[in-house]
Amino acid sequence: MRTISLLDCTLRDGGYLNDWNFGHQHLMSIYGRLVDSGVDIVEIGFLDERRPFDVNRSIMPDEECAGRIWGGVKRKAPMTVGMIDYGTCGLSHLRPQKESFLDGIRVIFKKERSAEAMDFCAGVKELGYKVFSQLVSVTAYEDEELRAIAERANQVKPYALSMVDTYGLLDPEQLIHIFSILDETLDPSIRIGFHAHNNMQLAFANSLAFLKHETQRSLIVDGTIFGMGKSAGNAPLELLMDHMNACCGKNYELAAVLEALEESILEFRTRFVWGYQLPFFLSARNRCHPAYVNLYRNKEELSVAGLDRMLSGIEPAEKKLLYDKELAEEHYKEYLTGEGDDEKAYAGLKKRFENKALLLVGPGKNIRLQKDAVKEYVEKKKPLVISVNYLPEDLHCDYVLATKTNRYQQMLEKLQTMGEECCCVIATENVECLHGHEVIRLQREPLLEREERFCDNSFLMLLRILKRIGVTEAACAGFDGYSRVEENYFNPQMEYVFVREEAERMNRHMREAITGEFASIRLDFITYSRYTEVEDTDRAGF
Repeated sequence: MRTISLLDCTLRDGGYLNDWNFGHQHLMSIYGRLVDSGVDIVEIGFLDERRPFDVNRSIMPDEECAGRIWGGVKRKAPMTVGMIDYGTCGLSHLRPQKESFLDGIRVIFKKERSAEAMDFCAGVKELGYKVFSQLVSVTAYEDEELRAIAERANQVKPYALSMVDTYGLLDPEQLIHIFSILDETLDPSIRIGFHAHNNMQLAFANSLAFLKHETQRSLIVDGTIFGMGKSAGNAPLELLMDHMNACCGKNYELAAVLEALEESILEFRTRFVWGYQLPFFLSARNRCHPAYVNLYRNKEELSVAGLDRMLSGIEPAEKKLLYDKELAEEHYKEYLTGEGDDEKAYAGLKKRFENKALLLVGPGKNIRLQKDAVKEYVEKKKPLVISVNYLPEDLHCDYVLATKTNRYQQMLEKLQTMGEECCCVIATENVECLHGHEVIRLQREPLLEREERFCDNSFLMLLRILKRIGVTEAACAGFDGYSRVEENYFNPQMEYVFVREEAERMNRHMREAITGEFASIRLDFITYSRYTEVEDTDRAGF
């Protein structure tokens, strides 16, 4: 007779967040509440021979340990199962099922190990367990490969063959396509399961599509309490229960799951994060392993849109779901160097700045403390004013150099309200600019100092731009240098902790750069600057 079953895997998938350390009391109470709810199958955790037994954890070296934790319960779930990640727990760690607390074993495996893993499933079945063959990253299988694994399953005849959307890539149409191939090929006695992840906020929607699709086959759908699970989490068990009660003729006791949620899961929610989040969306959208996102998120000044482009460009395509750190780093280097040609942009800047007096403006405190000197210079020379990563309050700028995403965001409100008076933004490629104001794009990599710990000093980046277009002199205001004892910016929110720690070294480096690399540009500092002093003096500005 056809059945539709609901499987809870909170104690296993949720364990990725807390290293399976739920605590013995929570292990017992969550299991007990699930039994009370009438859920059809409870997965109690991982069997992993590499891990020592701990009564507080739902990861254990062998199946006998499950009995040591839950064996004393008076009411047992209709079916209790554990999971083995193929290769981490051998058959020698499984007693015959008739001696075990467990009724079944779920075996997860990737496509490249499917042949040997199915042989292992056959061995588990011989021990008397209901065996679930779990196709990790089912989206990695081509149609013919799906048919081949189904044919192999027909020989083993597992209790179920499950589709695991490991990276949350599926939408309902793709899911049903995969399901239909398996449904057509599998022996009618083999159940089909589905395990969703929520990277694209589609775990619940995909689960409903799976349940609603017309088939005569028995089905198993997975969920976790409050969606607790690795990365973006899973389809919420309570939502599945509510739907299946309304539409699938079930009579689950939802109140018991809500009690477990309040008693246990909400406590973990205060300490761990799961659910739909931007990094997991980007990895799913670009069909790539989340490890790529984690690597690139920590890279210097890479915007979210830039991160999205980085992920989309990973090649070859087959490497996207098989994380390759060396490939990832090489791809990042290629992205930094870029394929664009800056010649046109620099030629345009040269034409704009040629034979013009230039005033470079930084965010040091003396831009305010010596504002009269700045005003006098502007009235006398009428220069083009170029600010660096900020817009001064009392000084109109013709250009602003934006090299950092957070600094650009701080300027957005003013840029959006300047109207026709809006300055032109010279932006490095890591900064994603709004439409509506003029933007000149430049590659970032050629402007950096790769040998320096702080390779993206914006003043030096501006000087490199000016040197490239042949500028031979400029006035400077608000480039005070760095102090270890006082605030370095007129706006304290712009302060960096490392500045005070590295102040003397950074001042010395700036002096050396100004008199060395940029000796061809005569810089006239019209406000106080430590860059013009032979020795550092930590005094207040004028």
